[in-house]
Amino acid sequence: MRCGEEGSGRMNGMLNWLDDRTGYKNLVHETLNEPIPGGAKWKYVWGSTLSFVFMVQVITGFFLWGAYSPSTLTAWESVYYIQNVMSYGWLVRGIHHFAAQAMMILLGLHFMQVIIAGAYKAPREVNFWLGLVLMQIVLGLSLTGYLLPWDQKGYYATKVATNIVGVTPMIGPQLQQLAQGGTSYGHHTLTRFFALHAGILPALMVGFLALHIYVFRRHGITVSKSDQAKPAGTFWPDQVLMDAVACLGVLATILFFTVWKGAELTGPADASEAYSAARPEWYFLFLFRFLKFEEVDKLGLVFGALYVPGAIMGVIALMPFIGKWKLGHGFNVAFTFALLAGATFLTAIALKEDGADKNYQAAVKAAEFEGHRAAELAKEFGIPPTGALSLLKEDPRIQGPKLFARHCSSCHRHNGHNGLEQIVMKEIEENGQKIQVEEPATAADLGEFGSRAWITSLLTNYSQTFAPLKNAGENGEKFLTGEMAEWVKDNSPTLLQPENADSLKGLVEFLAAQGGRRELQPFDPALIAAGREIFKGGKLAQGTLTSNCSDCHAMKPVDGTESLGDGAGPGYPTLTGYAGKQWLQDFVKNPAHESFYGVERNLMPPFEAKLSQKELTLLIDWMIGDYFRSNHVEAGGERKE
Repeated sequence: MRCGEEGSGRMNGMLNWLDDRTGYKNLVHETLNEPIPGGAKWKYVWGSTLSFVFMVQVITGFFLWGAYSPSTLTAWESVYYIQNVMSYGWLVRGIHHFAAQAMMILLGLHFMQVIIAGAYKAPREVNFWLGLVLMQIVLGLSLTGYLLPWDQKGYYATKVATNIVGVTPMIGPQLQQLAQGGTSYGHHTLTRFFALHAGILPALMVGFLALHIYVFRRHGITVSKSDQAKPAGTFWPDQVLMDAVACLGVLATILFFTVWKGAELTGPADASEAYSAARPEWYFLFLFRFLKFEEVDKLGLVFGALYVPGAIMGVIALMPFIGKWKLGHGFNVAFTFALLAGATFLTAIALKEDGADKNYQAAVKAAEFEGHRAAELAKEFGIPPTGALSLLKEDPRIQGPKLFARHCSSCHRHNGHNGLEQIVMKEIEENGQKIQVEEPATAADLGEFGSRAWITSLLTNYSQTFAPLKNAGENGEKFLTGEMAEWVKDNSPTLLQPENADSLKGLVEFLAAQGGRRELQPFDPALIAAGREIFKGGKLAQGTLTSNCSDCHAMKPVDGTESLGDGAGPGYPTLTGYAGKQWLQDFVKNPAHESFYGVERNLMPPFEAKLSQKELTLLIDWMIGDYFRSNHVEAGGERKE
């Protein structure tokens, strides 16, 4: 007992010594015993939750700062390290990310509560204006933090923001150069945004927050007339308890989203690639949609992005003076709710339009996949000195679809889309207006080219396989009524007889094996042997083909033992290595070569001069599935998230 008393005495002595030097007891007493007319209320918690979330941001920000490297070659890479390698880095980054989202919501709630309560009226005008300054700082923190991962989403969204700064009258170009660190958008932009996000803006936030709290304590809580008649309370313990419960609720919500969704990281920023999924964060989405209105667009970006928001902020700043009029407070409340309703309405429109836009959704999915893919490649192969972007530049899984969309999708489709899961569109004029409509394909869908399913369809349903050629005019019709089309028409009934099921499988297996494609393995040796004989002699289990495959097509089988025919000459594709890497490369380079369609029969342009050897290899490797696969990618290249 005596030891406990001695320990308590020492502690009291230390506290008394500290109080004698600092006077902290008076500060704590004043803080906890702050009078609350009418008693504690849940509606008073929003300011405390905002301060709490800001402190969460500061604490998690320090941990992130310790692992972050602000340069264009290391920013994404360091965020990847935080997200995937650093112990609990995903948790820290997730909390930081979703706390930023929560701060915007809490800011809106706090602002509404201030307006409804009339807490902007005299003598609280200065505190109201300090709150508006804090609002701008929070928006600045959000905007600058968005760029720091240096991924595609943040890069292009922030580039749009700096372009808006550039249209500021008289000083726009100078402001834009100051913001982005020069005439180009790159390393200096990132370092300046990092300095703002991690240093300048937080320091301003702390300073103005201290002023805001000081002025607030000077004038106290704004109390409604009904609460003025009620007994007064103190900050401790009831309001402290309510604030603590509210803060814990906010933290629990942040943790829920952190565990459920996690902080997003799309692929590394690439200035050479267009990013059609570029959108601001949800709290700026209303402005993005507002700028898309035709009437606003005609008036110019400076009108929609600067003049209108500036006028709105001007009205808000003048609310203390407007509130002095008889109907001023009612106007301020109505204006605030109208502003909130308008922003909500525009955000809902934007979300609805984006949800119905298949090409936008495909672009979002592609951006997310690039982020996953970059992380998978980095984990498997490490990050080279040239940065993680070079991993994607060398990856057929990423570059192949882009090359297909750029060079092939004007005629072909890949499982019904342009390779990037987007619908190919064209612009037409209808009733004097230009509208976007789907552009029909003019050549075969190459989504399963060279697979067993493709070959089976080619041999038994030729007209369906090449149906898009109907859109290619007279030349396409000639292809659809040519010798191969007639051969399939004559032989498909025989091939499709139940008795010939194994014969058809054998012929398909034999042709599929010629390319040696990894994604089609393993091949059945017995079926290959049976198919070889059918290709050479045309003998089926039940009946015989009208003509042998080798009568028209030359082939040296993959086993290399003998040639199965010299073929019929130009215009009849040689099937040696059919649908394999080398065969496809040679075909894409020059389909009019005599080993393929020949000059007279060919409908496809040569790509030898349009694609470099590296690009051609990336495209073909993607088409045949010859690339690194992880648990997120199935055979055949289909995404599996």
